[in-house]
Amino acid sequence: MFGADDENDCTRAVLEHLGKVADLRVIDGLPAWPDFSREAGRAVASGEADFGVLMCWTGTGTSIAANKVPGVRAALAWEPWIARNARLWNDANVLALSLKRLAPDVAVECVTAFLETEHEDPEETATIDLIRDL
Repeated sequence: MFGADDENDCTRAVLEHLGKVADLRVIDGLPAWPDFSREAGRAVASGEADFGVLMCWTGTGTSIAANKVPGVRAALAWEPWIARNARLWNDANVLALSLKRLAPDVAVECVTAFLETEHEDPEETATIDLIRDL
């Protein structure tokens, strides 16, 4: 599930990459970021989508909005290490990125790191369960 509120080289690079590595549904029409964040969050939380990638100018708004949906654990990342460890240590299921401040190649590296980290660290299971119970 992918949504963005603008289009530029960064969003195009992420979409191209996602099209190669994932069964992708794109939220079209460039709706307001709270709307597409909610839609993506609901799809992820319900199991309709395995993950979400959301992009807005800073990435902050989409992460806040997606995290309002019960069952979503959205993480804002600006480098691959953050994206990878958001999955590993927090079992993040939505990745939020800045479409204005990330270079296209770095954004793709963040998406790759996020998607290639399939399971949380077993040592973090108790902490992740605490997050789920909030």
